[in-house]
Formats: sequence, C-alpha cells, structure tokens
Amino acid sequence: MNLQPLTDTFGRQHDYLRISLTDACNLRCVYCMPNETIQVTPSAKLMQAEEIQEIARIFVSLGVKKIRLTGGEPLLRKDAKNIIERLSPLPVELAISTNAVLADQYIETFLANGIRSLNVSLDTLNAEEFLSITKRGDFQKIISNIQLLLSHNFKVKVNMVVMKGINEHAILDFIEWTRNYPLDIRFIEFMPFSGNAWQRDKVFSYADMLELIEKKYTFVKLEDAANDTAKKYKVSNHAGTFAFITTITEPFCGSCNRMRLTADGKMKNCLFSAGETDLLSAFRKGQDITPLILSCLHDKKQERGGRFDFENIENRSMIRIGG
Repeated sequence: MNLQPLTDTFGRQHDYLRISLTDACNLRCVYCMPNETIQVTPSAKLMQAEEIQEIARIFVSLGVKKIRLTGGEPLLRKDAKNIIERLSPLPVELAISTNAVLADQYIETFLANGIRSLNVSLDTLNAEEFLSITKRGDFQKIISNIQLLLSHNFKVKVNMVVMKGINEHAILDFIEWTRNYPLDIRFIEFMPFSGNAWQRDKVFSYADMLELIEKKYTFVKLEDAANDTAKKYKVSNHAGTFAFITTITEPFCGSCNRMRLTADGKMKNCLFSAGETDLLSAFRKGQDITPLILSCLHDKKQERGGRFDFENIENRSMIRIGG
C-alpha cells in the first residue's frame, strides 16, 4: 500500500493543517488566555502572509487537503483578508475558527474565497455569564453575527468549553438553540494548558453531559465521519445537531489526521505535544523544510502527545498554540 508522505509511525495519514495567524485575541476566556498581561508575539516574529502561503503550499504538496485558520482571533490580523486570498487558490478545503466578533466585516471575503464553514467559540447564552467568562461585553455582537452567517448559508459550528461549576447548566440552552437553527453545537471537555488552572474535578465529562441532556431531550446517535473528533447526536425534529469532543475521558487519537502550525511558525504534531519544530526559522534561511515536517510527524506519540499526567502538564497556553 502506498502511503502519503504525511503518515506517522502508527499508520495515521495526516491531511489536515491548522494554521494560527496570531496569539492576540479580543476576548480573555479563562480556559484559553486567563492572563490580562500576556505579551503578544511581535509582528516580525510571526509568519508573514507570503510565508504562510508558501509554507502552506509545501504542506499541500505533501498531501494536506484541509486548512483551518485559527488564533487567538485570526480576524484581528490586519492582513487577514490578504492571507485568505493567498490561500484560497490552493486545492484544499479552507475553513476558519473565530469568536465571530468581527465576522460581519469578512462576509464578502469568506464568500469570495471559498470559506463556507466557520467554528465559533461561545461558552454560554447568557450575557452576564459571557462577560464573566470572557471579561468582554461582545455577547450580542457574536449572536448577531452567527445569525448573519446562517442567513448567508454558512455552516456554523459553535464550540462550547464546558467547565464544571461555571457553565455546565448552559448545555441545555445550547441544545434548545438547535431546535430552530441549523447549528452544530460541540461540547468540549475542559482541557489543560499552561496558565488555565485546570483541575480534573473541573471536568464535566462526556458521560455527565449525556446524562444531563437525556433528562430533557430524546436524541439519536449520528454516524461520525472518518477522522472526526466529535461524537455527533441529534434531537428529533431539531434543525441542528450537537456533539461532544471527549479529549479527557475518551480520547480519539487513533484516527488523528491533524497537524498544527503556531503563529510564530512552530509545527506541533499534537495539541499536547511537549516538543515543536521551528519551520519558520529554517524557511527564512532558505532551507528545505520538508524533512523537518516529516521528522516532526515521525515523532508523534500514539496518544495525547504522550501526556498522561495532566495535573503537571507543561505546554504552551492555548492562545499560543492555536485553537
């Protein structure tokens, strides 16, 4: 069997690249960027638009079929439109993850460049709770922009990080939201990153979530796509769906096809990997980065970056990895 170059030592073929454009954000979500004084990476140390384009082209030549732009908040980049326009000619599915605060300013850019799928981060449907979680007051703008995206027939996935004692009660509000709107709600188990005060007893598990939902709703299990990270469900007669990303209690590493590129040009072969490979420095020196990419992927662990002691994890903060 001929495997594509981006195959790791466990036989997993990798065709999905997540590219972070910035570690700046206009929200301050407690599980992602809790420190108000975090230093944003200087622009000169970030991948520039043409560098993103050329590095992405190399990944595509190796077999990447999907690219998702992430952050921080990717739409904060002043050259976000330029980056999107540079990537859109590549033969890939192009998508973006955003908090949607600025989404209305980019509708035409999305439409013109083939972006039809957006992941939107939103952890409550209550404005006061939103302010508590994010330290910002953009709740109504996000809701309005989600409605705007739906009106333009974008596929919108809403990502909710569930934290016990903080917002687990909002799960049912999100399920109710799917009654009349074709949203895909994804409930994400709280994951550990540097500085986010993760504790195992703050994890509201997949089993806990199912138990809560089934007290009020009757739902069916949907078929999950290949390489999908989410376990999908649907309430009968609801327009939308919901799913669970169960990194902590039921990891899905066996079919992983993802690689990450941080805003400063470091490749991470796993969200939890301790190591990273500096592609940008080598690229700026004119070196062939293909061997670096393949070596980084060769070092990928079988599960969760080889991390099993989450209480003492050392990693970048989520904002510096890219969602």
